[in-house]
Amino acid sequence: MRIWTVANQKGGVGKTTTTVSLAGLLAEQGKRVLMLDLDPHGSLSSYFGFDPDTQRGSVYDLFMHNGKVPADLPRQLVRDTSHPNLKMIPASTAQATLERKMVGVEGMGLIISKTLAHLWDEYDYAFLDNTPVLGVLLINSLAASQHILIPVQTEFLALKGLERMLHTLGMVMKSQRSVLTYTIIPTMFDRRTQASVNTFRTLRKQYPDEVWRYAIPVDTKFRDASKAGVIPSAFDSMTHGVRGYRKLLEDLIEANVGVASGSPEKSASQA
Repeated sequence: MRIWTVANQKGGVGKTTTTVSLAGLLAEQGKRVLMLDLDPHGSLSSYFGFDPDTQRGSVYDLFMHNGKVPADLPRQLVRDTSHPNLKMIPASTAQATLERKMVGVEGMGLIISKTLAHLWDEYDYAFLDNTPVLGVLLINSLAASQHILIPVQTEFLALKGLERMLHTLGMVMKSQRSVLTYTIIPTMFDRRTQASVNTFRTLRKQYPDEVWRYAIPVDTKFRDASKAGVIPSAFDSMTHGVRGYRKLLEDLIEANVGVASGSPEKSASQA
């Protein structure tokens, strides 16, 4: 299993669109793909018709066992989506209370790692869609991940969110004494506006080795696909945005990012 985290400490930059687009393209290729919605707002869940306000059986349940994850629980929480190869564990708004409830609980930062360890042989890819808030959910996601995808809207204010995200990555790497690789993905690019063009240039100048060489363009078809509850490539396979994500996926696979020889939490399934 490859585990890719989609994260940025700024909202509205295209995290859920990136998750759905890449996961959907892989599902269309015949890969077995699992998505986890770690955001209490539940945009990813709502995309596929799961209401985070009323959802029973969600990511929240994974955290309710004193830092352990029962072996059969993750499989019970997996739900179908509009594509047969694409599954998900939806979100609940109750996840917003985890910060308070998990204080002092041993192993609270490895819940998602333990969850994926139980499902390791059942999926080829796992995507973790995140809240922009730094807390137990984002820390769990980063701890489980093999590669971080950081969507950044091509507008000036989004650069500040990127700085916070990279600072968080630095803290996590220092505490874990490990290296987290990441790809910065320019999103919502509009070549007609000087602001978008200048921000893209700034990203490439400041982060030449981490920024993807292209950008995902503004595309209203993403909104239409969300309204229909289907992956963007199934809604319109040739739209500009889908073609952008298809090229991004090709580059990520060619670069062999997020490849691991075994579960990130070898003993998690026994924990």
